[in-house]
Formats: sequence, structure tokens, C-alpha cells
Amino acid sequence: MKCPSCSHTETKVVDSRLSGDGASIRRRRECLECQHRFTTYEYVEQVPLMVVKRDGRRQPFDRERIVSGLIKACEKRPISIEKIEELTLDIERGIQRKFDREIGTKDIGEMVMEKLAELDEVAYVRFASVYRQFKDVNQFMSELKIMLDKK
Repeated sequence: MKCPSCSHTETKVVDSRLSGDGASIRRRRECLECQHRFTTYEYVEQVPLMVVKRDGRRQPFDRERIVSGLIKACEKRPISIEKIEELTLDIERGIQRKFDREIGTKDIGEMVMEKLAELDEVAYVRFASVYRQFKDVNQFMSELKIMLDKK
């Protein structure tokens, strides 16, 4: 680590501890040349996750889009915003475990539907009707039949 005072490249770590949020490590260092003390922070390098849309376009992952979709699906249902946040966090963790750099909207949609099916059937059907772009009542009924057969 280069000293900010004299630019000497040899330093020693005097103290290390986790930062308040636990996402980084705070290190106190001392220059071996001029004895100047300074603080550095060490973070895990995050490569942004890209979402591949149906038409092939790519955009950065945005958890707020999941929250928005869940809120619409759960509208007028007995589901708290805390539960929606918890569901979003579960989905986000699943995405981080399974995918490294890119994820398709299909994969995100399937994960959301899986979680909604466990939580609330009406919210699940609402989300599925938009996500799967139901064209008529027959598609809607076939989705309901699949759900009823699982019971």
C-alpha cells in the first residue's frame, strides 16, 4: 500500500476490524518510512449483475423492479410490505447464489412465481397472468388447473 504522505510503498497494518455494516474491513496502516498513519478500507469487488431481456437487450439488475411487481401482485391481499421485502431478499439471494454475471428475465420471473405460489395463490395468479402474458381465459384456466392439481 502506497503511503499518502511520502509515497513509500512499504506499510504495516496496525489494526484491522470490520466496518459498522460488516461489508468492508477497516485497516489502520503505518508507513515504514515516515511513520505516517492512515486508514484504508477493503471491499469485496462486486461485478454488476446484468439482466438479459426477452429481446436480447441488457440492463443492470434492479431489485426495485421485483419489489414493484410483488406490490402490484399483492395489492389488496393480506400481505405486509415487510413480507414483500423478505420475499425480495430471498429472491435476490437465490439470484446471487445461482448466477454470476447475467440472468434472464425468465429466470427472475420463475423465481418470483415460485415464491408467490408458496405465499399467496391469488397474488401468484396475478403475477403469472402478467408475466406469462395470458392472451385469453383458456391460458388463465390452464394455469389455475396446474395450481389446483398440485394441491
